[in-house]
Amino acid sequence: MQFFNETLLPAMWNHWPVWMVTFTLIVAAVIDGLQLKVPNWITFPLVLSGWAFSVWAFGLPGLGWSLVGTVVGLALLLPLYAIGGMGAGDVKLLAGVGAWMYVMLDATGSTAGTTAAMGYSFGLSAVVGMILAIGMVLVRKAWGKHYSQFWMILNEIRTVKDPNELSRIAANRKPSMLLLPYGIPIAIGTIMYFAWTGMLV
Repeated sequence: MQFFNETLLPAMWNHWPVWMVTFTLIVAAVIDGLQLKVPNWITFPLVLSGWAFSVWAFGLPGLGWSLVGTVVGLALLLPLYAIGGMGAGDVKLLAGVGAWMYVMLDATGSTAGTTAAMGYSFGLSAVVGMILAIGMVLVRKAWGKHYSQFWMILNEIRTVKDPNELSRIAANRKPSMLLLPYGIPIAIGTIMYFAWTGMLV
């Protein structure tokens, strides 16, 4: 109780943008785990509120940095989405994190840039996603099948140059693929970044 009153509660008050995004990520991860989808009622308000607050707090320069974070979040996952390896909700969720990143960095006094922070957050999410995917494959004892699919997908990316064709191939293969609710790795990886850089306290 003493830790909550003397440390955690003041941190949540002083760093409220980080905690707001953290709670949003947790809710999105739970829903994605249950429904394999991150709904628009989470992602769109997250993006739009990030833009709006950035304008209110920092004016047009703040909006510019918020848009940069949003674009970086989209760009990091759009390639996977384009070939059918990622849901649209996951892409919009990371874009929402990007929309708030400049505000969160300012609130915590971090010296990291928006682009760098998004890169680290995405990198941790990717590592978490890989670990979860491997764990799911091992639990289901389907290593051979998914190992073959992995190399097949890599070969398609290398040889098929048309993103629309890649998307069509991926859509046909989707029923047989292991679906990873990527909102979970995004949440874990991003919150790990917050904790690692001291943004939560």
